[in-house]
Amino acid sequence: MNFLRKYWAIFQITLINSLAYPGELIGRSLMIVPFMWIFHQLWKVTFGAAGTDIINGMTLHSTMWYLMMAETIELSRPQLARTISENVKDGSIAYILNKPYNFLLYQFSNSMGETVFRAVMNAVFGGLVVWWLAGLPPAPLGWVFAVPALLGTWIMNFCIACLIGLSAFLVEEVSPFMWIYQKFVFILGGFLIPLDFYPDWLQAIAKSLPFAYMIYGPAKLFVAPSMELLVHVLSMQAIWIAALGAILVLSYRRGVAYLTVNGG
Repeated sequence: MNFLRKYWAIFQITLINSLAYPGELIGRSLMIVPFMWIFHQLWKVTFGAAGTDIINGMTLHSTMWYLMMAETIELSRPQLARTISENVKDGSIAYILNKPYNFLLYQFSNSMGETVFRAVMNAVFGGLVVWWLAGLPPAPLGWVFAVPALLGTWIMNFCIACLIGLSAFLVEEVSPFMWIYQKFVFILGGFLIPLDFYPDWLQAIAKSLPFAYMIYGPAKLFVAPSMELLVHVLSMQAIWIAALGAILVLSYRRGVAYLTVNGG
């Protein structure tokens, strides 16, 4: 427990620091407002053109609340890969690696501290807009089921973002990798369009990859909570976290060794 106290302290310090500039925090969170309004106009037309209130089990109401949760997840992600890349470029990575803490646990604690209040603020502003446009939020059970899935989402995103950031040890510039990762999340994660609207073959492909359990899983649990879906999402998240975590630890060790040999 003593080992983890310093990482808990890092989390708390980052959390407090995120409140130091409330104007910036609120301003960034307000970005979700026009996004939800645009989504509402698009999907309102889509359902109207289809001449039905339900498409593949999703109503306009559930689609909007799904998209609100998806936007909350995406807009709350810290720019971890870019931060690590900048540390490599300016040479401060050597100073950071010499600190008396585990680099990966430090980055995780720091990124979680950045994420929590962003997620809360995005959910508040996005929820108010969708409440006004589409009606009352889902049942409280949806919130309860979505929270553990959100934690899994944040851990998975950390693993992938940190892996991309560590690639800066070799290539320095990681923006192209982040762009590719983002597009996978947008399309195969169900960010722009819920996976329910995809053809069956594409749904099968998407649900075999980690991206679906980073966006679609938590958002679907939010609007259609069920114990079966909760168990499935958390199980798949656990499997992917174990796999990505193992790759991350191995990549970090090899990256540090490479940096030491080539960078002194």
